[in-house]
Amino acid sequence: MDDNLDRTLDAVGPRLRQLRQRRNITLTDLAEETGISVSTLSRLEAGLRRPTLEQLLPLARAHSVTIDELVDAPLTGDPRINLRPIAAGDGSTILPLTRRPGGIQAYKFVLPAGDDNRVPDLRTHEGYDWVYVLNGTLRLALGDENLILQPGEAAEFDTRTPHWFGATSAGPVEFLSLIGRRGERAHVRATPQSGTSH
Repeated sequence: MDDNLDRTLDAVGPRLRQLRQRRNITLTDLAEETGISVSTLSRLEAGLRRPTLEQLLPLARAHSVTIDELVDAPLTGDPRINLRPIAAGDGSTILPLTRRPGGIQAYKFVLPAGDDNRVPDLRTHEGYDWVYVLNGTLRLALGDENLILQPGEAAEFDTRTPHWFGATSAGPVEFLSLIGRRGERAHVRATPQSGTSH
């Protein structure tokens, strides 16, 4: 990893501790909110462990910050939009598409080619997720199911269901994810019947 990425990831621990202390909650409270163990949270805050993609999402949601604010990545792209791509240690890249804390958050994920025989590391957290595949093939482990999603296919699920995302050995995958708190649901409008006015 380059020096900028090292510095960015090294700064996450102190920021996590500051956000938790600002909310005046314990590691045990945060573990209950995020589904991440107390020992892992403690190691993340102490800088003894680097955060994974699966850990950054529930932590950002629990602290009501966007994921780019959580990692404070360097600014890139169009300054009018000020999106901050975040590179995770596993080769994944997260591109936040929304800037406001709270409410439904939108992200674009790019995951590197995966191992078809990898055993998914299922995680749970509060919330609801809508996933739409742009390119490549997405492996979605959802409870006891192992779904394979192709470009143009979508899935939605309660994130309290154990889940995991990965690419297949065929190559990288790009997908969009809308993540909201429990109770927030997408409003799907059906195609109007012919002859119905708009």
